Amino acid sequence: MLHHISLGVSNIERSATFYDAALAPLGYTRVWDDLRPGEPDQAIGYGPPGGGDKLAIKFRPKGQRPPGPGFHLAFAAPDRRSIAQFHAAALVHGGRDNGGPGLRAHYGPHYHAAFVIDPDGHHLEAVFNAPD
Repeated sequence: MLHHISLGVSNIERSATFYDAALAPLGYTRVWDDLRPGEPDQAIGYGPPGGGDKLAIKFRPKGQRPPGPGFHLAFAAPDRRSIAQFHAAALVHGGRDNGGPGLRAHYGPHYHAAFVIDPDGHHLEAVFNAPD
């Protein structure tokens, strides 16, 4: 149903460092960027290598706020190990812990996930939901 989603970020360089590191273990990469220091309309797109963007971060230094309670983005992970790597990379690069890697049996018998909050307050999840 969704083609892509965009998030406003207050510091494009800080967010690029965070998303480059956090999404790499999940198999996602920067697929395009429009970085022009000093310009207001900078952005970066992330997705599978060689594909189009599924997530774009857009520089919005004024008035940027994350969506309210109940909203988060869940990224598909290729395996359980990549979820731990996502979580660790996110924390090293300015993210905050919102639930460490592990099984979430209340979501299903194979639902393995980790939760973080990015430097701008966006709630993110990495999930692998299949037998290992």
